[in-house]
Amino acid sequence: MEYRYLLVVRFVLFNIVTVAALFGGYMEGWLDGMLAGPTLLMTLGIFGVFLFGLIVCGAKIWRTSEELNDIKTGMPPPETRAGKYLKELELHDGESRSIKSQMVRLKLSNRIAIVRHTANSLVFLGLVGTVIGFIVALSGVDPETISSAEAVGPMVAKLIQGMSIALYTTLVGAVL
Repeated sequence: MEYRYLLVVRFVLFNIVTVAALFGGYMEGWLDGMLAGPTLLMTLGIFGVFLFGLIVCGAKIWRTSEELNDIKTGMPPPETRAGKYLKELELHDGESRSIKSQMVRLKLSNRIAIVRHTANSLVFLGLVGTVIGFIVALSGVDPETISSAEAVGPMVAKLIQGMSIALYTTLVGAVL
């Protein structure tokens, strides 16, 4: 059979290209800000959630690909979801088949809800990092000493540190 596990191949190729791009960015020094100071802990937390989602997504893709391969053969094993579905279709008329196919779609979309939830969690964690970064940035501003020339340097350094936390965590959460 031609094109077995095509879904898995696409998933693997996409992730290989992404890892290569990430490695290239690391070699160029573009990720140094994410891997230093307080940003590192937040970045690692977001990356941990991403790895969980990647593993779950890979498992779902593997299972779906196996079932697609079973369907393409025309004779899926009766114990698989595809086999059970095709067996049930034999017993019903056209309208019942349409309803049954809608039910299968709903079940499949429900089974990938965890992947969507993980993606939403990544964006949420990136936004939480943004808020933390702004809090860090604004905590360094002291309105009483702003007129003092000696106090401006440390305040600007704290502002820059907070902004880097905010921007890097937003970037990591959105990209992953």
